[in-house]
Amino acid sequence: MDRYDYIIIGAGSAGCVLANRLTEDADVKVLLLEAGVKDNSLLVRMPAGVGSLLPTKNTYNWGFWTEPEPQLNNRKLWWPRGKGWGGSSSINGMIYIRGHARDYDQWRQMGLNGWSYKDVLPYFKRSESIEGGGDAYHGGEGPLSVSRASTPNPIYKAAIDAGKQAGHLVTNDFNGFQQEGWGPYQLTIKDGERWSAARGYLHPVLNRPNLTCLTGARTTRIIIENGKAVGVEYADEKTKEKKVVHAGREVLLCAGAVQSPQILQLSGIGDPEELGKHGIPVVKALKGVGQNLQDHLDCCLSWECPKPITIYSMRKGIKTLFVGLNYLLFKKGLGRQNALESGAFLKSRPDLDRPDLQVHVVLAVMQDHGKVAVPKDGFTFHVCQLRPESRGRVGLRSADPFDDPAIFANYLSTEEDRRALREGVKMMRKVAEQSALDPYRSQELFPGKSVQTDEELDAWIKTAAETIYHPVGTCRMGPKGDPMAVVDEELKVQGIEGLRVIDASVMPTLVGGNTNAPTIMIAEKASDLLRGKAPLPADDAPVYDDGQKAA
Repeated sequence: MDRYDYIIIGAGSAGCVLANRLTEDADVKVLLLEAGVKDNSLLVRMPAGVGSLLPTKNTYNWGFWTEPEPQLNNRKLWWPRGKGWGGSSSINGMIYIRGHARDYDQWRQMGLNGWSYKDVLPYFKRSESIEGGGDAYHGGEGPLSVSRASTPNPIYKAAIDAGKQAGHLVTNDFNGFQQEGWGPYQLTIKDGERWSAARGYLHPVLNRPNLTCLTGARTTRIIIENGKAVGVEYADEKTKEKKVVHAGREVLLCAGAVQSPQILQLSGIGDPEELGKHGIPVVKALKGVGQNLQDHLDCCLSWECPKPITIYSMRKGIKTLFVGLNYLLFKKGLGRQNALESGAFLKSRPDLDRPDLQVHVVLAVMQDHGKVAVPKDGFTFHVCQLRPESRGRVGLRSADPFDDPAIFANYLSTEEDRRALREGVKMMRKVAEQSALDPYRSQELFPGKSVQTDEELDAWIKTAAETIYHPVGTCRMGPKGDPMAVVDEELKVQGIEGLRVIDASVMPTLVGGNTNAPTIMIAEKASDLLRGKAPLPADDAPVYDDGQKAA
């Protein structure tokens, strides 16, 4: 039987970070297990490929569905999740956002030592290499390349100007001193190519002799003996032949907010009642496994554009062929873009201590994740609620590890969630009406002028709202003694030696923004915990506070 010091389950964002950092020690032997394939597709490398990767179940996308959602007309919602090297960082929208500083201070207030903003900022900076060089808030030498929005399409700037005209703030750095306001996004794109966690962390170390990477290897269970994780059973994706590998030090579960709880439950770790439904013997009773699911729910408001300057005209007809060729041969043109380079963080009511809405400006008319093509030039304001009160869960559909898990997102189960998203829709309409967007905006396509009252807006939201792909929390951190916590502040699974969960599932609360950068930060911090290194010194960079600008 093959033996390693560490076995990493999942070559997604966290797994790639750990594979890199742990193998810096030449005496440490690491196995990286991934159910998917290598990230060698042009669609992964080309930023515009996101439009093809997200809407469909494919080689790089698990393509999950939720169970029927009670507050969304019992619709099943599409949940794309990355499969293969880089995980979701290989199919996402490439937006680099950390969340608000107060999100991490809240974690510390929940009893999680070492997770305040000043504690995690050094790990964000260590991971990052931002275009133009580092500063008080950004790293300049890390593996993850981050660029600044640069596409000259005038709609991006017009949206920012319209936001200012509507009375909102403007900021030039969502990850710096002031998150609140309209501004340009930072992107995990370098020289016109997607810069996933695999590209930044895994590819540079593939030649290390102490790193073994297996693809097409689906984890079926973690092997627990006498209260300690000692190995992993995995199956070949094609033949389903099972093999066992052993870990001398630790097993590191990095399968994400959907599959990490699934794998724990398949291994007998979870709520005994849930495990009993599927005939799985209880190895460790942890009722919090799969609970606390949180996600960002999103609505798309679209307007027709009277000028042929959006994605529809840029790739209409035979132009699609030229987009691909121009990128493949010269790395130029539309293929270099993610089509969402500006946006906003806003408050749905003025008494909040941080923004609770996020906006993405998209150069296309969006409907059903892009599954439905709308043959018109136009732009979309994606607006999502950042801090939902609603909580869902991830359970098992069966004891078969090849079955998809059962996802109960439970969106909009509280009045505050419904109010915030409704208010976000109203705010976006006001921004779109401003004069800065007059040259680029004609008729409102979605939801349409017939939808006006609160009741009509609520009814439309129930038919149109979708996830914006940020599930977290299903193996959440908690202080020692918290009966619903799955891991402690060092990410160790409660009551099981030699097993940690390291990915977005450990977040106790959903951060205010896209979740890829925070997941990478978590893995960076975990790599120091695993190696027994002292944490990086705290960073006291000042942040915008309570809506009052610094003098």
